[in-house]
Amino acid sequence: MAKVINTSGKRKTAVARATLKEGKGRVRINSVPLEIYGTEMVQMKISEPLLLTPDVLDGIDVTINVYGGGVMGQAEAVRTALARGIVEWHNDPKIKDSYLAYDRTLLVNDSRQKEAKKPHGRGARAKFQKSYR
Repeated sequence: MAKVINTSGKRKTAVARATLKEGKGRVRINSVPLEIYGTEMVQMKISEPLLLTPDVLDGIDVTINVYGGGVMGQAEAVRTALARGIVEWHNDPKIKDSYLAYDRTLLVNDSRQKEAKKPHGRGARAKFQKSYR
């Protein structure tokens, strides 16, 4: 039976779901190869777990579906899902330790959310000015 691993990553309102299975080392995000996905900055953000541990995707195909949020929120959700999948696939504490030493959000979702807007103001904390005249 073929080995298949499902993981997920979240950032703000973006959710990424990754599926890892045996293959040729391809990474696809919403059916688009990583090499041509988004801007160069987004590609760098997503490929951080791959750069920290080279040759980690040899023989693994990664398919990632991501929705919600903005461009960078999606990129950070994707990198979390990818890093979690790699750690689970290889089951190697050295990989996990190197990811945690570099950036904890590679393996742990960033739980920060936008604060709700309140009445009598433009945003969460700002209030409309008063003049009394």
